[in-house]
Amino acid sequence: MSLTLSDVTRIAHLAQLDMDEAHAASALADLNRIFALAEQMQAVDTDGVAPLSQPLAAVLGSLPLRLREDVVTEQNRREDYQAQAPKTQDGLYLVPKVIE
Repeated sequence: MSLTLSDVTRIAHLAQLDMDEAHAASALADLNRIFALAEQMQAVDTDGVAPLSQPLAAVLGSLPLRLREDVVTEQNRREDYQAQAPKTQDGLYLVPKVIE
């Protein structure tokens, strides 16, 4: 897939970007290089390749996961934090309605 200059100017208009011809041409070249790279990556045969959880797993084999125990390490201080709020209810901050 490749873009044209009119595609880039249309995308810039939709994104509300003020883009002159020089910037549009530069963006066109960059976007077409990105699409060409994506097409190259799509062309690679990945049948029989197992997905990796992380890149180092390909080199080091099995990596142990370093996860910490899921335990509470801090006390609940919600009341302390909400004491200075103008309005709270059921542990939530109440704010004025801004959207009608």
